[in-house]
Amino acid sequence: MADLPTDAAKRKQIPITTGCFDYFPDALAAVAELSYLATQQHHPGKPMHWDRSKSRDHADCAGRHLIQRGTLDTDGIRHTTKLAWRALAMLQLEIEASRVDSATKNGAA
Repeated sequence: MADLPTDAAKRKQIPITTGCFDYFPDALAAVAELSYLATQQHHPGKPMHWDRSKSRDHADCAGRHLIQRGTLDTDGIRHTTKLAWRALAMLQLEIEASRVDSATKNGAA
């Protein structure tokens, strides 16, 4: 879950819709579709979820998709869509790890 500030002024500095969704609607839709298709492939009939045990080599996968950017993978999905998904996965995991590190340093864990 996102760790958003509770202060109203600080919350205004995180324009999720106008600063992200409105900038990249097609790209975000492509990543969301990839998430759906991956769930159907790996967990048919189950609710959407990120099975973090399936792949942990996000940087290497991102690199391979970056090399093949501008083309379609064998499943018809853009390599750049898969690159974006991997980049978001890496960023999410980094943020989560920094929260844990911060909590540990502050004695909360």
